[in-house]
Amino acid sequence: MRGMLAMLLVPVLLLASAAHAAILPVETPEPPAAEATAAPAIAAERETGQDDLIAERIAGIFAEVPSLAGITATVEEGVVTLSGTVQDAQAGARAEAIASRITGVVTVENNVERDISVDAGDELGALGEKLANFSRLLPLLGAAALVAFLIAGIGYALAALSGLWRKVTPNVFLAELIASAIRFIFVIGGLVVALDMLGAGTLLGAVLGGAGVIGIALGFAMRDTVENYVASLMLSLRQPFRANDWVVIDNHEGRVIRLTSRATILMTLDGNHLRIPNSAVFKAVILNYTRNPERRFEFDIGIDADDDPTAARHLGVDVLRSLPFVLDTPEPQGRVEAVGDSNIVIKFLGWINQEETDWYKAKSRAIPAVKSALEQAGFAIPEPIYRLRRDPRSAPLPTSGTGPVPAPAHSAAPRDDSTPDVRPADEIARKVEEERATSGAGEKDLLDPGRPVE
Repeated sequence: MRGMLAMLLVPVLLLASAAHAAILPVETPEPPAAEATAAPAIAAERETGQDDLIAERIAGIFAEVPSLAGITATVEEGVVTLSGTVQDAQAGARAEAIASRITGVVTVENNVERDISVDAGDELGALGEKLANFSRLLPLLGAAALVAFLIAGIGYALAALSGLWRKVTPNVFLAELIASAIRFIFVIGGLVVALDMLGAGTLLGAVLGGAGVIGIALGFAMRDTVENYVASLMLSLRQPFRANDWVVIDNHEGRVIRLTSRATILMTLDGNHLRIPNSAVFKAVILNYTRNPERRFEFDIGIDADDDPTAARHLGVDVLRSLPFVLDTPEPQGRVEAVGDSNIVIKFLGWINQEETDWYKAKSRAIPAVKSALEQAGFAIPEPIYRLRRDPRSAPLPTSGTGPVPAPAHSAAPRDDSTPDVRPADEIARKVEEERATSGAGEKDLLDPGRPVE
């Protein structure tokens, strides 16, 4: 009975075990990530003679590296101890890195020291080696210097052909500018070729790059100087005036002495020197009185409001026409300008030839001539009329008598003005010519009389 019961229970237990296995999945443990990257395990036992093999291997490697030849290695139970001296501070770190890569090495004790004593001789040896290399470089250095000087000499020889550049260019200033540019280009070219022969292309690139940055900075810092230089070049090309021309540049009036590479030099009408920067001259409004020899003068004369302005105008024009220094063409004119409170203003205009007549003298002769003719013809030259109001609170002014006050008598005798001297005043022009003849050696004049004036 018991045997039969046991036989029935065995299949039931097997089915229960299979069901339990199907319900609960089997977990397979995975090795942690840290164990995958962990350092190799240290063996519990070492083979006989392994330390000697490690020491022999390290010594063989160090013997092949000159900077590590002074390092010795001892090995005990896989622990490598490095000792000795080196000349390079990085040699000790290299030796430690090499020893740690040998199979069987557990750790490395780095006791290597740097030998900084003078007796070591390596630094002096390195210096001697550098001197030897420099001595071997001297022939190449001399050849490079010779090539550089040869190229620069060609540039200076070309720049010295001043006659050729003056024929090619319109003026002396531009010729000198071209000559300077040729010298600069050939000198830089010689330097580039010399550095290329020495294999210093990297140094050349650094120098040129630094020069470019410095050039930009200097360009901003010297903007006014560069602008003045360019204005000098443009003025030398355009030639807006000639030497001894009577000009007005903005508010500055005078005769031109010379045009230099920096400034335009004038002599004012009172004999003083005036230097105007060329950048200001180039942008200024220039009035040239000498370009056209014919120049007009004008002046205003007022007559009484009751007089006939047309008759006064014709009379004044006839007087101007009778003056010997007034030109017939263009003919003199008279214009009624305005009617004032107590007068009629007439403007008289006359033309002169500045090559024969001084403008200031002609005007100073014409005014009294017209005034005298108008007064002799009965035209009144009125004086300003004022309305006075007497304050009754003010005290009366003391008077010594009654009647009109007589006009003061003229002590000087009248002068005969029938043949007035109106020749051009040449004092300033003569001074300008003397200035150009005596003090023009220091500064080159950019005014070229052979070129057309703008």
